[in-house]
Amino acid sequence: MQLLRTISNARTRKRLNTLCIVAFALFFARHTPGQDTKYPPQGGLFPIPTCLDEQWVPASQKLCTDTPRACTDQRKACALELQEWRKDVFHWRDEARIRAGYTDAEYQRPELLWTQSSFMQPQMMVEDRYFYDRETGKYTVDRYLDDVTKRFGGIDSVLIWHSYPNIGIDSRNQYDLIRALPGGIPALRAVVGEFHKHGVHVLFPMMMWDQGTHPEGIENWEATAKIMAEIGADGVNGDTMDGIPRAFRDASDRTGHPLVLEPEGFPSSLEMFAYNNMNWGYWRYPFTPLVSEAKVLEPRHMVNVSDRWNRSKTDDLQFAFFNGAGLETWENVWSIWNGITPRGAETIRRVAAIDRAIAPFLISQDWEPLTPTLQFGVFATGWPLNDEEVFTVINRNEYNLTGPQLELPYKDGLYYFDLWHGKELTPTRQGDTLTLSFDMEARGFGAIFVTPRLKNAAMQSLLNRSRNWEATPLHSLSDEWKPLPQQIVPIPKTSRPKSGPKDMVKIPAADFLFRVNGLEIEGDNWAGLDVQYPWEDTPRRHHLHELHIAAFWIDKYPVTNAEFKKFLDATRYRPKDDYNFLKDWVNGSYPAAWDKKPVTWVSLEDARAYAAWAGKRLPHEWEWQYAAQGDDSRMYPWGDIWDEAAVPPPDKSRELTAPDDVTAHPSGASSFGVMDLVGNVWQWTDEYQDEHTRTAVLRGGSYYQPQGSIWYFPRAYRNTEHSKYLLMAPAKDRAGTLGFRCVVDAE
Repeated sequence: MQLLRTISNARTRKRLNTLCIVAFALFFARHTPGQDTKYPPQGGLFPIPTCLDEQWVPASQKLCTDTPRACTDQRKACALELQEWRKDVFHWRDEARIRAGYTDAEYQRPELLWTQSSFMQPQMMVEDRYFYDRETGKYTVDRYLDDVTKRFGGIDSVLIWHSYPNIGIDSRNQYDLIRALPGGIPALRAVVGEFHKHGVHVLFPMMMWDQGTHPEGIENWEATAKIMAEIGADGVNGDTMDGIPRAFRDASDRTGHPLVLEPEGFPSSLEMFAYNNMNWGYWRYPFTPLVSEAKVLEPRHMVNVSDRWNRSKTDDLQFAFFNGAGLETWENVWSIWNGITPRGAETIRRVAAIDRAIAPFLISQDWEPLTPTLQFGVFATGWPLNDEEVFTVINRNEYNLTGPQLELPYKDGLYYFDLWHGKELTPTRQGDTLTLSFDMEARGFGAIFVTPRLKNAAMQSLLNRSRNWEATPLHSLSDEWKPLPQQIVPIPKTSRPKSGPKDMVKIPAADFLFRVNGLEIEGDNWAGLDVQYPWEDTPRRHHLHELHIAAFWIDKYPVTNAEFKKFLDATRYRPKDDYNFLKDWVNGSYPAAWDKKPVTWVSLEDARAYAAWAGKRLPHEWEWQYAAQGDDSRMYPWGDIWDEAAVPPPDKSRELTAPDDVTAHPSGASSFGVMDLVGNVWQWTDEYQDEHTRTAVLRGGSYYQPQGSIWYFPRAYRNTEHSKYLLMAPAKDRAGTLGFRCVVDAE
């Protein structure tokens, strides 16, 4: 439960509740009396010896820095307990490997070795404006990589996220949404090639919970392996999965294009560690660092710590550095920008630089977690490799430390280098021991390199670089988090009509109390969530504002296929990006008897083009809501009680059916007489932009309700609800349940 308290969003809590139930079941299955241990791992982490737990340290031992002789006995006792702890934990590892029938073949495969040094991996939304330029219609891999390199030192791999939260707006499945990305498979293959040129490996997600949309026709593991081979991707991330089954390993191998398997959760079966080379780590952060179960089982296994809602990365980075693990440098969280702070960014830059330089050490089978240290609150791990060794050190205290930090056995002919400060250390010898002294910032880091050779090209390069870090201590950089401001895209006013436009309803001017809530599945009540209206100082989920609405005319019905056909016939309009454009039409026209159905498979750009031709515009959201709600704050356009007759029956199948005619449900009219506002098709309204993402507010909900998962695009049928739709390019934005209606200004 401590882990749940550290995560501040509903989706992750729901995921972790499920993962915790599974973990407890597996705990009792794996840690029965048949495999005895005093320190059973929990949530992918081993508990520590009690003498190292802050709550159990006697007051006298906390004074060891000032009076070391008074603490000799306690230190010796703790050292003995620590030896027993290591013996117990690594005995558990040896037995666990036998019980799992473990072999390390997958960790020796040349194609998969890159995972062992993939320390920094962001999840990147395809909608990120640094990745794709809507104006030019081109992917901008260089711009994206230049940005992350400039801000925090670059990345080693990237998870390109293409589906959630938009998936489920229609019946397109996760593979359809890959094919709908601009340029399709050939363009994506080129994108992967651009990342590879920069030494960055590429993963895509797979959603096994996506069993309510269009069936692909083959098993998920075959479909995943096939499309990833076509793209040239290096791996897959199993969303919500606590381990990826061997069927995916075998399927990708059969293509001749083997994939790295990276489940989101800790593998539920130890046997899966033999072929799941990576996973995310949802860790908890007590004062004393806990030890990674995955690292104990297989030091070559990469854990990328994921803590996407945490605004400070210090805990994540300290525990990752201590365990030789990586970090999920995730900022664009479903269009909510949780930007890394200046201090966090510089810490990532420095930690990553050291991790990359010492990567061969961090997969040592002989690693020593909780190497003894001399000062309270300082924790270290030893990473021996041949005749050299590296120590990663963290200071969990909220104050700076100077003086002795590590005590090592004396060996003749060794050199000691402080990799964090870029200088050689001169140890102090006392008999058979050496003491290393170096400075550590509050909540800071250290790294020591021990070698019999004075010159080491790789380490010398790092030393030359880190020597400059001291001029900018981490505490001098701001760790203040700020939400990213959004701007609404202006909608130009129309000309006033000389008479009442045909098939439009006049909405009188009014002072309107505009209350609406965003239905994002994740994000709780974060600043930065949902949208930022022009009168607000930050995006947020819950909105309330009284505003004056000038009189306007609104289409009585959504734009129909017949009306859109007139537009095409008059203008010969054809969008430059025409993938999925009017997908359900055949030979340039809609199917028979579809003339009164709302037109769908039109992008925001397509809708705006029609509106401009018709001398109209798209409505602002508050105009749409006022036309639906009137002045009595009703819950639905027709009243306060849901009426099944006022909307089409829900389509819960895996294949999308057609929407109803716009005239089919007259009882759904609003108090102004506006029809078909809710439950037939979603309707475009306002667009919002920030530095990284474009989104649109959709109103009205649709008849389509894919089943089997809470992660599908949320429905918004109430007048006080809207859904936010992430925008990338028309090819992907168009949907089979998304249409529009227009307005004309009356004043």
